[in-house]
Amino acid sequence: MTPFSPQRRTLLRSLFSSSTLLMPGVLSELCAASDEPLNPHRPHTAGKAKRIIFIYATGGVSHIDTFDPKSMAKGRDGTGSDKLMGNIFGAQRNKRCGTEVSDIFPHVRNVMDEICLIRSMKASHFDHSEATLGMHTGSPTFARPSMGSWVSYGLGTFNQNLPSFVVIAPFLPYGGTQVYGSDFLPACHQGTRVIPGDNPIANLRPPGSTKDLQQMELGLVDQMNRRHFASRTHDTALAARIKSFETAFQMQQAAPEAFDVNSEPEHIRRLYGLDRKLKGAGSEFGWQCLVARRLAERGVRFIELIDTGSRPNWDSHGEMKDHAAIAYNVDQPIAALITDLKQRGMLDETIILWATEFGRTPGREGTNGRGHHRDCFSIWLAGGGFKPGHVHGATDELGKYPIEKPVEVHDLHATVLHQLGMDHEKLTFRHAGRDFRLTDVHGHVMDELLI
Repeated sequence: MTPFSPQRRTLLRSLFSSSTLLMPGVLSELCAASDEPLNPHRPHTAGKAKRIIFIYATGGVSHIDTFDPKSMAKGRDGTGSDKLMGNIFGAQRNKRCGTEVSDIFPHVRNVMDEICLIRSMKASHFDHSEATLGMHTGSPTFARPSMGSWVSYGLGTFNQNLPSFVVIAPFLPYGGTQVYGSDFLPACHQGTRVIPGDNPIANLRPPGSTKDLQQMELGLVDQMNRRHFASRTHDTALAARIKSFETAFQMQQAAPEAFDVNSEPEHIRRLYGLDRKLKGAGSEFGWQCLVARRLAERGVRFIELIDTGSRPNWDSHGEMKDHAAIAYNVDQPIAALITDLKQRGMLDETIILWATEFGRTPGREGTNGRGHHRDCFSIWLAGGGFKPGHVHGATDELGKYPIEKPVEVHDLHATVLHQLGMDHEKLTFRHAGRDFRLTDVHGHVMDELLI
């Protein structure tokens, strides 16, 4: 093959000027929209929050052993069948707000005065995959866009050099890639997965290619792509694929800096526990939380952190003591994220949502485990205009059923969108002959959770 000579470079430069390379306005053509779909959009109302960090705990966290501790003696419930088992870890109250939390979350307990706790959450399904998709998309049974994709679609992003929706996940949760899929929304709103480690985004930097040569190559590809797209303007998957070249090129400069936690001061890295020896698959969670703060600072609209995805996860059928090791890995980093955002004046404009797919039974399963429990479990929110130190709802003495203010997944989604300035009934997308929304035909904003 003939070497790439200076004359050929000159010719290509004349044909494909660098001024056309990955034009900032090209996405308006690519996604067939009237304006740039990832530019910041005007919300329906003046929301309290600008961004969201969604921390997802895979496997079904036991509310009885964490944020709704129950101390009932071992025995049987009224049916005569379930062998009851109370919280095995002990619990104490936050000294400022009085919220009781298990001893496996001492750091999070210490910041409960910043947290709005919901103890009466109801799951959308009793199986992992369906309940996980319900929490992420509002639909446990049909493919639907994820909450992150809806937020990206509704609000856009502040930084065109980074994706609007980033998912930091060492392993995928139940439900797989659908938890961050865009489904029928334009594909440019799909989440971008990042894997913790030395190379969080694979192949970000091309091997053996200079910047000038890469610009020339991408300019040629861009021209060909645009010509190909001209006769396929409604193909959003193709549009997103072409857009990915633009985003990847921009991310070559922005992403390495955003993921470089070594540039943080020593006291910040210690705050997140990056100086500790952690255990198992969750050993990188401090890195995940610190990167989430850095991405939030840099204008990423929706950031999801999945604390683990492979076993051992929170699905403790055989032994509840497994909860302790996982909690140890995530407790300090989560509390650090809340503290760090508050110190930087960012917490008021950032929603932190911690959730799992369902709770676990008050009755013992196996030796000392618990089964799946959809009727009630605990989640919490911090920042973004949610009431700090507040507890919403309650469960019975066994932790089996909600007895006050039950909350559906659609209510949660409607309230989060509201705090971001979006009316869940107006955030719609026309597909297959009707208007779809994250909350389907359900959901109401829970004003009692809000400042």
